[in-house]
Amino acid sequence: MACPLPFRAARRASLAALAALGVAAAAEAPAQPDRERAAAATRPATDFSKPERFERRPGGAATVLRPPNRNSFSHPSGNMSFERQLNFRVGNGIFKKLWVSAPSSTASSDGLGPLFNARSCQRCHLKDGRGHPPAPGERAESMFLRLSIPPQDARKAPQTRRTAVVPEPTYGTQLQNFSVRGIPAEGDMTISYREIPVELSGGETAHLRAPTYGAANLSYGPLNPQTMLSPRVAPPMIGIGLLEAIPEADIVSRADPDDADGDGISGRPNRVWSDERRRTTLGRFGWKASQPTVAQQTASAFLGDIGISTPLYPNPAGDCTSRQPVCLAAPHGSPRNGAEANERMFGLVVFYTRNLGVPARRDLDDPQVLEGKRLFYESNCIGCHRPKYVTRRDSIGEEQSFQLIWPYTDLLLHDMGEGLADGRPEWEATGREWRTPPLWGIGLTKAVNGHTFFLHDGRARNLLEAILWHDGEARAAKQRVVEMTKEERAALLAFLNSL
Repeated sequence: MACPLPFRAARRASLAALAALGVAAAAEAPAQPDRERAAAATRPATDFSKPERFERRPGGAATVLRPPNRNSFSHPSGNMSFERQLNFRVGNGIFKKLWVSAPSSTASSDGLGPLFNARSCQRCHLKDGRGHPPAPGERAESMFLRLSIPPQDARKAPQTRRTAVVPEPTYGTQLQNFSVRGIPAEGDMTISYREIPVELSGGETAHLRAPTYGAANLSYGPLNPQTMLSPRVAPPMIGIGLLEAIPEADIVSRADPDDADGDGISGRPNRVWSDERRRTTLGRFGWKASQPTVAQQTASAFLGDIGISTPLYPNPAGDCTSRQPVCLAAPHGSPRNGAEANERMFGLVVFYTRNLGVPARRDLDDPQVLEGKRLFYESNCIGCHRPKYVTRRDSIGEEQSFQLIWPYTDLLLHDMGEGLADGRPEWEATGREWRTPPLWGIGLTKAVNGHTFFLHDGRARNLLEAILWHDGEARAAKQRVVEMTKEERAALLAFLNSL
């Protein structure tokens, strides 16, 4: 069957864009990518009088060209063929599905928990977007606490690289605040805030809220006194298949662990264990780049967040520990080829996740937006938020292959200062390091999720607060924002909101 016209048009647009930028067409390309041409195509802008060519399509041909609304993060890749859209929509159904406790007459949906943070993927990734801290009196659902302790035996410390972190002995790797009937939930996350004033040029004052986290109502005894807590909100889902398709060499080439160029920025890759490949590899996903692939990230979320086993992690007990016998003894879901989410179901969710498209840019030719872009570049925000890449020709998904994309991230770890530190190492990431988050779609957070809470724990109530929390390697860029005029800061925020 021939490809539908929209797919053919999108494919032609992608090839034309890359050809115009000096990158060889995919059909004519040599086996090894022409890295010099790709480098030319992704060179940062120097002219801010007008938009760059093809800048409106941050996801290349996979960009979603629809008017922005509450569903802007839930559309398939713009270059997806009609035939493949069926798999996307079935995967969407499984992503939204509410899992139920076992045993149940709904054999394709039982196996929830016994301990969990949400009953579906969608409950954390609301409208495929960004989670948020709980309101006062509300139980967290799109945010949870990671738990771990330091290695307890110095002789075993090097071995912890294979397990990322040492789980808290009683509560495991994260605090689950929900449970099935008859099983006590683990407990509740507590949050308190104190206000910190920040003086800005022009007589303005911003107010940051500094959080303190804890765990209360613990059902299985006290936490280990050495427990490290790390709060995490669910990140937006758009474009992660495209991030997976960025050549590893392009990411690693930006690393400068010893700050050899003297710019104060020393990003470095996180090297993590891949349970799919059975070897150490580059981490790309999660707030500390602790997951190497979309599939492993998805399987980890199924297991830890919902308590659902998959072919990659077939343990039906989820995050239950040996100190929770009532949890271990609870009924599990109906067996389906050795996992509660069998290979077919799991594969459809991964396909869906990999193909959530990036919305098109808005107002990119507005003079204020162009001025904000200039300030973003000249403040060296692009030292971490790298604008552009060309994805691999041999990407897992055809929609992600050979695209010029604009995610504004380097996918590297950076020391963000003591204010943002969680004190919890994860693989090679220290307790002060975080992966640079992509910025595409960030201006649609309010439209999609109804809030503007940013950073790994949602402490920032708007984009300016998120910028002002930057420190460590980002201190110089943050200070430039502090010293900007009121009009310049407004232009910078206009640019970010156009992404």
